[in-house]
Amino acid sequence: MAYQALYRVWRSQRFDDVVGQDAITQTLKNAISQQKISHAYLFTGPRGTGKTSAAKIFAKAINCPNSHDGEPCNECENCRAITNGQFDDVIEIDAASNNGVDEIRFLTERANYSPTKGKYKVYIIDEVHMLSTGAFNALLKTLEEPRESLVFILATTEPHKIPATIISRTQRFDFKRIDTSAIVGRMAYILEESNQPYEEQALEIIAQAAEGGMRDALSMLDQAISFADGTITLADVMAVTGSLTYEMMDQLLAQCLNHDAAAALTTLANILAEGKEARRLIENLLVYCRDLLLYQKAPQLLEQKAGHLTAEFKQLAQQLSSQQIFYWIKTLNETQNEVRFTNSPTIYLEVCIVKLAESKQPEANISVIPKEQTAQQLTVAHDETAAVITELKQKVAQLETRLKQLQVADNQITVAPKKTTDHTPKQKQNNLRVPRNQVFTILKAATKENLHQTQNVWEDLLASLPITKKAVLRQGQVRAASPAGLVITFDYEIICQKAIDDEEMSQLVGTNLSKMIPNYAPTPVYLTSASWQDLRREFVTAQKNGSLLAEDSNEKNEQEEAQPTASSTDSKVEKTKNSVSDLAEAGIEDDDLLNHLPPEEMPLEDPAQKAVALFGEDVVKVIDD
Repeated sequence: MAYQALYRVWRSQRFDDVVGQDAITQTLKNAISQQKISHAYLFTGPRGTGKTSAAKIFAKAINCPNSHDGEPCNECENCRAITNGQFDDVIEIDAASNNGVDEIRFLTERANYSPTKGKYKVYIIDEVHMLSTGAFNALLKTLEEPRESLVFILATTEPHKIPATIISRTQRFDFKRIDTSAIVGRMAYILEESNQPYEEQALEIIAQAAEGGMRDALSMLDQAISFADGTITLADVMAVTGSLTYEMMDQLLAQCLNHDAAAALTTLANILAEGKEARRLIENLLVYCRDLLLYQKAPQLLEQKAGHLTAEFKQLAQQLSSQQIFYWIKTLNETQNEVRFTNSPTIYLEVCIVKLAESKQPEANISVIPKEQTAQQLTVAHDETAAVITELKQKVAQLETRLKQLQVADNQITVAPKKTTDHTPKQKQNNLRVPRNQVFTILKAATKENLHQTQNVWEDLLASLPITKKAVLRQGQVRAASPAGLVITFDYEIICQKAIDDEEMSQLVGTNLSKMIPNYAPTPVYLTSASWQDLRREFVTAQKNGSLLAEDSNEKNEQEEAQPTASSTDSKVEKTKNSVSDLAEAGIEDDDLLNHLPPEEMPLEDPAQKAVALFGEDVVKVIDD
């Protein structure tokens, strides 16, 4: 007899032989033994996971007269005929080559006939997703109203391509990828039955390369048997599968760890020159990085590979941090996804190696602090922190008490009993020195332009100051501005005193304002809001009486004496108007300045103009005598 491939010779003939699908096989066995057989089944899953084998075993079991516990006997005439593909009532169709409407119509017409030898007529349609839309529609009618002795088994690797109307009329079983250990166990059983010596690590490599498919694993095992000279060794399997040895990956990743991109690319070129495939190389590097992580966190999971781990591998595991391994795995996984959709996988692989070589690696051999020492340090740190917090709480309490005292002192205004009609203003005691002359000097030269310019850049000025100085100056308010000075008032005496004592802040105000307003570097003068009210009234009175003019210039007094004088009342009214006008030009906000003047000095309103305003020019005519 001609040689047969291992996957054909060792095809599963019983449900117990199907590897890695215990839940599915147990369900099918129970359905057969309990005579609960459905009319249609859908087997889905990756290639080589046992879909077609399970379908044939199911067909044998339901047609076997000697079936026991849902398993076929494999000895009766029906079982042997089905195994050899010679049983008329079990029809296997490849939908990839029979996907037309005519083929499916012919199939459904034959399905109307009763089985000739067995109890059930079974149709196994492999790769059913390849059927055309018309073929699915033709099959749908038969699935809706099947005969009692008719069973359809649909197998596919792409169930999403099957119409939902077909899926809803079947029992669906999803075959999963077979675990690596299960594949290794099955191959070991086959080799032992065949008296073929092997190395267990070689079977591990084959199982990993098979990616969960038993048929692929047996095909590669068949190649390894043909390639090997006696015992199947790890080197033989590496050569057959195109996988990398640990030594190759040790060298490549060590160069990446040392940031030697040139050497790593040279090693990669040598590996590819030996015929290694880029996609398989990425898979091997992913597994290698996974092993590094497992060796760090759970070395017991690598017991099967313990004898094959190199010294370089163990050294890398000690030098690499978990975060670095995570980054390498992420980069390799991204490259693996990109390689699937390109015709130049080598380019992506080279870029990946450069990324690995240029990635930042935390310093290795980080000393581990004993738990006892760490606990002691934490205790000391906690005690120190508690002491600092207690001290801060005490300081905050003192500041709050001081602030309350200041607020109470500021709000306590003594009101004298109204026993007399003495209108003499009460003198408010103030510990601060009131800079009367400096304020008057600024007020005499104050302009509205300087005030508006300063107010426009005030927020920018605050932002340019240090935090502590900004916090103090933010409590102030600009009241007047001249080319050489500023008047800034504060509501609280303690804050005003802090501003007066801070000479550096005064210098910064002038310097920073000169940067924001060209040719303007005023010197600030600080006082309380209460002092500002008193000085402002005093300035208005002094300006009205002309005493400021007498103090400033004798020449100006002489010029005023040389001018012709009007009546006493008109002169006082004119002076009052001029003083108010001057303050308005200076930009001093004082809407009630006139209210502070005696009634006899208030400016008089022209009665003729008032009459015109009330009755109109058409009614009132003004005649000058």
